[in-house]
Formats: sequence, C-alpha cells, structure tokens
Amino acid sequence: MYKFHNQNPLNLYTDDCTIRAISMAEDSTWDYTYNKLSDLAQEYGTLMNDRNFIIDYLSKRYKRLSDKDIRVGELSAKYPNNVLLITMPGHITVSKFGTIYDLFDCRDSIIEYAFLVK
Repeated sequence: MYKFHNQNPLNLYTDDCTIRAISMAEDSTWDYTYNKLSDLAQEYGTLMNDRNFIIDYLSKRYKRLSDKDIRVGELSAKYPNNVLLITMPGHITVSKFGTIYDLFDCRDSIIEYAFLVK
C-alpha cells in the first residue's frame, strides 16, 4: 500500500528524501534528523545525502535484509509488521507496517538495499 506523506515541516518538495524517510522510520522530527545527519556528515567530511554516507549510516544501525531484485511494494508487503528503510537508485523511502509513505508511489521501483528498523 502507498500513502502520500510529506515529512518536511514546511511541506516543501525538495531533495530531502533521506531526511524524510529516516525521520519517519526513527520516529523523530525532520529537524532533529537533519541536524543529526548534518553533524555526522561533517565529521566524515561529506554531504549528508551522499549515497555511501547514508548506506554506511544505515548499515551501522540496522540489520540489512538480504532481499534483492524485488520491488519496493513487494518488500513492504513481505514485512507488514515492521518498519523498513528501503533504498533504490537515487532515492530512499520508508515502509511502516506494510505502507510506503512518500511523496510519490515508488512501489514498482526495484530495491537496492533494505534495512530493518523495527
């Protein structure tokens, strides 16, 4: 299932999918997540939306699922009792209890990595 949701506190449509998805998955505010990721990225000398930085951040905190070559919607349906962060080329989204929350319906996108948050 997909549900439109914009976690951005100003309801802006910007390149903030990393902040939107992680804040929603971690039950934190957009501002808190922005500041946390910004501080960590600064420590590493990179940008907070750098793909490698985000994959490293998620890998250190959450179990990486072994599911590959399936669609975001299929993965979300496979884990209806969990919270997942799912990456695909150029994007990251959140699945909470079988529902994808995002600015657009990405259920047909092929996953790159998936992480079990809860």
